[in-house]
Amino acid sequence: MTMTVKNTQGGQIRSLTRFLPLALVVALLIAAYALGLHEYLSLSALSESRDGLKELVANHPLLTAFVFFLLYAAAVALSFPAASAMTVAAGFLFGWVYGGLIVLMAATLGATLIFLAARSAFRDSLRAKLGGVANKLASGFEEGAFEYLLILRLAPVVPFWVVNIAPAFFDVRLKTYVTATALGILPGTFAFAYLGRGLDSVLISASASGETLSVGDLVTPQITIAFAALAAVAALSVVVKKMRKPQEGTR
Repeated sequence: MTMTVKNTQGGQIRSLTRFLPLALVVALLIAAYALGLHEYLSLSALSESRDGLKELVANHPLLTAFVFFLLYAAAVALSFPAASAMTVAAGFLFGWVYGGLIVLMAATLGATLIFLAARSAFRDSLRAKLGGVANKLASGFEEGAFEYLLILRLAPVVPFWVVNIAPAFFDVRLKTYVTATALGILPGTFAFAYLGRGLDSVLISASASGETLSVGDLVTPQITIAFAALAAVAALSVVVKKMRKPQEGTR
């Protein structure tokens, strides 16, 4: 009887422990909003402090790049809605190539951290509750996990934080997740970093007129069409793969 109680308590402790990483993420996100940190991760904040930041980067290029990397990874891991603005800021502060590389690595790291936290907390319990439905959905997603993830990353239709967490409910391998994430966000990362390359004159103009600048003001129809085209190409590979399966089965 005593052994049964101990085993039960041990199972409950392990069950609670797997929720700790995600609970920490939620707590930090709430704290960040409470402290008003979201107000500092915007193009308006960048406009107000652009000269000081530029000087800081010029005097301490490696240190500022490392700090920016950590801030970006943390913002993504906490699902903070500032990725686009910070990517543009990276291009503005560090140049679009160097800034793009920093963002690419930081975003991949941050997305991987929240993916691991969500997978630890929810994957097994969700499948146990949904049973056959979850397994059917999982098998369909896992079969083409790389292609599906690549499409979702390329097409800026689904929010970034949703794509970070959704694969955690399925048996997606870490290597597949990291590779698809890095490749999928690469075009958008460098596109937004390139927007930041010539941002100085735009910030000066917005500051002089008192206008509030957002990332949406910088995105052109051409960029949107380019993203859609990339996603369509990735989707085509999935369609071809599914069409070939019945043919291969009849041989």
